[in-house]
Amino acid sequence: MAGGLAALLDDIAAIARAAAASLDDVAAATGKATAKAAGVVVDDAAVTPRYVQGITPQRELPVVWKIARGSIINKLVIILPLIMLMSEFTPWLLTPLLMVGGLFLCFEGAEKIWEVIRGHSEAEKPPASFQGAAEEKQIVRGAVRTDLILSAEIMVISLSAVDGMGFWMRLISLIVVALVITVGVYGVVALIVKMDDVGLALARKPATEKLGTGIVKAMPVVMKVLSVVGVVAMLWVGGHILLVGMHDLGFHPIYEWVHHAETAVAAATGGAGAVLGWLTNTFFSAVLGLILGSVVVAVVAGVHAAMSGKGGKAAAAGEAGAPSEGGATGENDTGVMD
Repeated sequence: MAGGLAALLDDIAAIARAAAASLDDVAAATGKATAKAAGVVVDDAAVTPRYVQGITPQRELPVVWKIARGSIINKLVIILPLIMLMSEFTPWLLTPLLMVGGLFLCFEGAEKIWEVIRGHSEAEKPPASFQGAAEEKQIVRGAVRTDLILSAEIMVISLSAVDGMGFWMRLISLIVVALVITVGVYGVVALIVKMDDVGLALARKPATEKLGTGIVKAMPVVMKVLSVVGVVAMLWVGGHILLVGMHDLGFHPIYEWVHHAETAVAAATGGAGAVLGWLTNTFFSAVLGLILGSVVVAVVAGVHAAMSGKGGKAAAAGEAGAPSEGGATGENDTGVMD
């Protein structure tokens, strides 16, 4: 009996050690995957606050929550099953899928830049607080749609960091990555959008009045900077995804040229070489993203123009074929039907 109990305790201890080792593996894999996706995470955190600009303070946190909930659904319900199936049966599809998402990011970033250049920036539109609930829903849908692309990039990049693990370990690690990143990103977003309220609360107290006033004055600048960073990050992340994807698919010249420029700058700048080399790669990735994104913007504008032209011609044809006022088709000169 004692021997059986000792054996049982040994088995329990072995299971506990295996479970602890598995948790350590999940933690390590989560950390590795999160670090590898850091660029897209920064993009996500920088892009989202601009969707909340102009919304009344009472609606800011509910809107952030709706976007965060949509982000969780994107990651766990839509993206995770898809990429797990692809990783098992069609792993060659992951790179093209990632590149499609990267091209969409380039398109969105380039579109924002061309809007500013043409003088049609979204900043000129009335904020959601002056538009109504329907416009707020549209803002949430737009943010969740952009998040779908960013979340796909995060999950696919994270998958590439744990692709050497077994199926279930990969699945658990990606679920943890999805939850950790979503809570982290939207926690930061909620903090950013409510900082002005925090500043107002501090400004009401004599001991913290100057600090609170400084925060309130700084937040419009911070939001503007984040908006610019979000657009640049779209181009940088999207361009880098396309750069690496082209290299992985066998088209090497652009990647090799950028890599050569990165290593040359790093070698020539001593102690700051790592940072300046990374900035060089980032700059050329953003330039590539702007070029390719601008091509997509031009194509989309052409398609819209063509569709509008067809619609206008159809309307004109309809007006031309309509009977004239006061005269029915088939009447003779006397006004009597033939």
